[in-house]
Amino acid sequence: MKCPFCLHPASRVVDSRPEKGGAAIRRRRECEVCGKRFTSHERVEEILPMVIKKDGRRETFDRLKLVAGIKKACEKRPVSVEDIEKMVDRLETRLQEGSDREVSTTTIGEWVMAELHDIDEVAYVRFASVYRSFKDINEFMSELQDLLKVAKG
Repeated sequence: MKCPFCLHPASRVVDSRPEKGGAAIRRRRECEVCGKRFTSHERVEEILPMVIKKDGRRETFDRLKLVAGIKKACEKRPVSVEDIEKMVDRLETRLQEGSDREVSTTTIGEWVMAELHDIDEVAYVRFASVYRSFKDINEFMSELQDLLKVAKG
């Protein structure tokens, strides 16, 4: 594996540990040239359904896009990267365990919002505001009022 510091193509593994219940392996590596250490994570690439975009295009599921969108919603909020990774792990497992070969971005977005609602309400509103593309302030206020009703109830 290429060293992220000096870009030399060879490194050696100095430690390996399972993580995420054995679904991934964390490897500690050392560059053969500069001697600096870095960590890599390996996980089995599983077949995930195609994602149907709002305009009808189909794309392969991209975990990094999902993580980036959730991180943006959680910016400056008390939500750890670990919490986000666990959330995306749960969503990926849900996709893998489902029998559908295709899933809409609408479905994935609703799953994300349900997860965020339980983790951080501000992140939930941020994600919903982008995801749902509110047409005006009244739609946005309606969503906030629904959120307040759930919080009180």
